[in-house]
Amino acid sequence: MLVVVLVLTTVLGGDDADDDGAVADVSSGTSPQRAEDLPPLPVEVPAPTPEADANCPQLMQVLPLDLLGDPARLVDSDTPYAAAWGDPAVVLVCGVPQPAGLVPGEGLFTINGVTWYVDQTDPEATVWTAVDRAVYVEVSLPPDVDSAPVTALSDVLAATLPAR
Repeated sequence: MLVVVLVLTTVLGGDDADDDGAVADVSSGTSPQRAEDLPPLPVEVPAPTPEADANCPQLMQVLPLDLLGDPARLVDSDTPYAAAWGDPAVVLVCGVPQPAGLVPGEGLFTINGVTWYVDQTDPEATVWTAVDRAVYVEVSLPPDVDSAPVTALSDVLAATLPAR
């Protein structure tokens, strides 16, 4: 449950003899994005494999509620192995198939102990797939988002999913 306490004060400038009742502008601008303000995000997920059923639940339980300032949001998927944050969304799916373009030793990046394959063929998203864990985990980033969410999620994957 979120509780918001609003305190209103009058901030006066000058000295008491000058008091014309002027109030300082203390507006805060835009309010932060809240998870309950975001609609459920439809996410396509593959049918779960025995490996996904054995490994994904523990990952899903430890994913952050906030990813680099973006709140977690509800997802609408056929399995519980999808998560999303923010709008436009960063989307994680656990238990995906091996990426089609994966060539061993080519185009791989290691971040915080997790090896990632990056697919930039879709203009709508950059897709990072963790390829060295017990199951493949895919993280889709909006095109204007850098790799910071992948870096943050790498620590969670390394601590939760065993390496292959």
